[in-house]
Amino acid sequence: MGEKIIFATGNKDKMREIREILSGIDAEVLSMGEAGVLLDIKEDGQTFEENALIKARAVAGQVGGIVLADDSGLEIDYLDRQPGVYSARFMGEGTSYKVKNKALLNRLLGVPKEKRTARFVCAAAAVFPDGEAFVCRETIEGYIGEQAAGENGFGYDPIFYVEEYGCSTAELSREQKNEISHRGKALRGVKKELEKRLGQKGAAV
Repeated sequence: MGEKIIFATGNKDKMREIREILSGIDAEVLSMGEAGVLLDIKEDGQTFEENALIKARAVAGQVGGIVLADDSGLEIDYLDRQPGVYSARFMGEGTSYKVKNKALLNRLLGVPKEKRTARFVCAAAAVFPDGEAFVCRETIEGYIGEQAAGENGFGYDPIFYVEEYGCSTAELSREQKNEISHRGKALRGVKKELEKRLGQKGAAV
């Protein structure tokens, strides 16, 4: 194993996905906790890209090396793209996603399918030791279903449906979800940049 890469999150579900998507890269991917980083990062950016960079730079300021971060969320067109960048903090940070999902479904009661369009957005950022940064933004389009379904995902996955599969992202297998998801696509974009960097500089990175 070559480099150590720190991902600026403490979310275990997210880390599992991240490791699966970044598998094959010559680096060990650690969470903030595994790297001994204890930070309360204020995500006050106006966009997913800004928040991803805020997190990555905050951790890089503590540990150096290569740091990755992402900011992701759900945009519902009928609700003026809410909850958007506030997806994690919607209804308060301590509120369970079961409660959040139910609240969003209630706000869409009676709204026809064609007006329930939504997307997951992910901006994945990498900050390198020389201070340079790389950001990749990706989305997955779908709609909000009439009810929550599935146990495989987390967050808003149970209410987000993908037309192609006719089910929620929480009903997809992990492999299917990683292939089509916003986070999967964004992290594969970052992975290409990492492979280029690690390949060019090897152990000196």
